[in-house]
Amino acid sequence: MSPQLAPSILAADFANLQKEVEMLNASAADYIHVDVMDGIFVPNISFGIPVTEAIHRHATKPLDVHLMIVNPELYLEAFVKAGASILTVHVEACTHLHRTLQEIKRLGARAGVALNPHTPIESLSEVLEEVDLVCVMSVNPGFGGQKFIEHSYSKVANLKEMILKKGSNAQIEVDGGVTDQNAKGLVEAGADILVAGSFVFNAPNPIATIASLKAIQA
Repeated sequence: MSPQLAPSILAADFANLQKEVEMLNASAADYIHVDVMDGIFVPNISFGIPVTEAIHRHATKPLDVHLMIVNPELYLEAFVKAGASILTVHVEACTHLHRTLQEIKRLGARAGVALNPHTPIESLSEVLEEVDLVCVMSVNPGFGGQKFIEHSYSKVANLKEMILKKGSNAQIEVDGGVTDQNAKGLVEAGADILVAGSFVFNAPNPIATIASLKAIQA
């Protein structure tokens, strides 16, 4: 099985954002990953609804919007209107996670849940039936270009087993430090979607780099 690819626009050249989006349109990428950071839930600020709307205007790939923010339930409708096809919230930021997931689906988007490196997969045991995607953070969220956390392989494998036992259809996405050095191991462990930022956008030929990641076989 080959993975789906969701290059993270966080690593793009923001001064040429339309050009970067058009490059991804021409690539083998399946999604465009949009990292929204508020400087509270994570120690960085990226961009919000207006930039997401701008990306969506030029994108031909679905937007995979990752909300690294507090109180995400306040902004679900705005981000779906801005173009999110997948809307992922953090289990650590949601007091009423089940309700939030149901609202995302009611708004017409696929519902995702992200887990920080320290958060056990068991925190999802009561909501997996509501989840379309689980995003395993393989770095501590907040900054691009971080080093991959090695225990992510076993976390993905254990999560895959849990999903199968629950009879869930949730896909597993891995976000953080993904390169050609760990992508195959992640897919073999059970990852369905790989988020790659710096590895793609800092490459001499990003389109070829995306194609090489897509060609990986488990």
